[in-house]
Amino acid sequence: MRASRSVATASRTSLRAPFQAALCALALSAALLVGGTHAHADVRKADLVGGSTVEALGLSVGQCPDVAADYALLVDSEGRVLFERAGSAPAQIASITKVMTAIVALEQGDPSRPVEVSPNAAAVGESSAGLRAGDRMSFDAALTALLVPSGNDAATAIAEAVGAQILEREPQLAADPQTAFVAKMNQKARELGCEDTLYENPHGLDDDAFRGNLHSTARDQAKVAAHAMSLDAVRRIVGAGDTSITVERDGGSVSIELRTTDALMSYDDRVIGIKTGETLLAGPSFMGAAVHEGVELYAIVLHSSSAQQRFDDTRALFDWGYEHYRAYALVNAERTASGTYRSGAQAPLVARLTLPDRAHGEVDLTVSDPTASLRVFNLEGNISQRAVLKDGLTSVRAGDVVGTLEFRQRNKVVAALDLIACDDVPEPGIWERLGTWFSGLLSGGADKERPTVEIWNRTPIIKSNVGRSA
Repeated sequence: MRASRSVATASRTSLRAPFQAALCALALSAALLVGGTHAHADVRKADLVGGSTVEALGLSVGQCPDVAADYALLVDSEGRVLFERAGSAPAQIASITKVMTAIVALEQGDPSRPVEVSPNAAAVGESSAGLRAGDRMSFDAALTALLVPSGNDAATAIAEAVGAQILEREPQLAADPQTAFVAKMNQKARELGCEDTLYENPHGLDDDAFRGNLHSTARDQAKVAAHAMSLDAVRRIVGAGDTSITVERDGGSVSIELRTTDALMSYDDRVIGIKTGETLLAGPSFMGAAVHEGVELYAIVLHSSSAQQRFDDTRALFDWGYEHYRAYALVNAERTASGTYRSGAQAPLVARLTLPDRAHGEVDLTVSDPTASLRVFNLEGNISQRAVLKDGLTSVRAGDVVGTLEFRQRNKVVAALDLIACDDVPEPGIWERLGTWFSGLLSGGADKERPTVEIWNRTPIIKSNVGRSA
């Protein structure tokens, strides 16, 4: 069996070259006019930082990410939006579409069944993985050809193969496999909470025969990115960079080298994917993911000014985002708790619990992990705290968990620690109960007193170094 070797390339339409040449000429002219000095690309008053406009926060140009794209979003792995520019406005997303193609393939397809390239798939054109009609490959190889070189041929082959499997289960869904596959793409978008997304094909081409109403938003694609990176296969493939696959061709085995379109990974170690996109309508675009010091961020950049600028925009968003994450110690207690819990070891006094109806009902409270901390986005505001006690507390023993100490930022719980009793407080004796009963008679049957807690832990102000107060 003879093995041959070929290299996948991304072909372009005849209009693309002169269009890009014109853009380069304009960019060069602009650079000469400004004399080579750096200027922030574009900071807009309506850009949102932590949910508030740049104008409302009083942020200067230097305190905002340097982004040229018309649509941009930076979000963390918990879905918290850190920066937003026209995040809910509909836009073309080009080959970023293929991320949803991979998701649906993994969730709807049988990974043990091979993928065969039809003449229709091989003839799609534009960005290609170098596949030919009749090629057969493993499911994983097809996904790699889809995501690494952004193969439109692979996207169509996957949609046809998995779409046929979908129709085996749901024959009433559509008239043909690719239509069935695209229906599942839109269904998955709705399941992920996408609010203004419409897929019309598995590759993202949007002109000539593929012109239509396909579109999405930066906010919607951030949801897609987060879900995609929760899938091991997607995470592995987009993070691997250049690679190769083996396909069966003409009775032999062919190794195809695949060059990643994600150039940002080659010079930014934080970046772990995900997907480029570019058409004349969509402009240069990118869906990016990065990890730094345990914090995972996703950036969506749509309709940037050049192929390189989309990566510069993404890197600027990541730089800015990580700059404003801070390690925050949750326990900041000035006193040590007293009691038998952790005898011989110092336990921080974070709160004091008072149980009513007894002479000695006070007990110090501490936490199990005095070194607990989290990373907070400092532009979201300061941390507040409140104690939440368990219901029905009438007595406690040293070591009992009596409730939680919740930490909030922008009214959202960002962390919680168990509150632990440091000593015993027994049930009230007979005389204390009688006293409570008489007190109730004298007060006309007033409601029984409830346990109370006084918080001693401090929540230091988070320094943001931004805005008018900086």
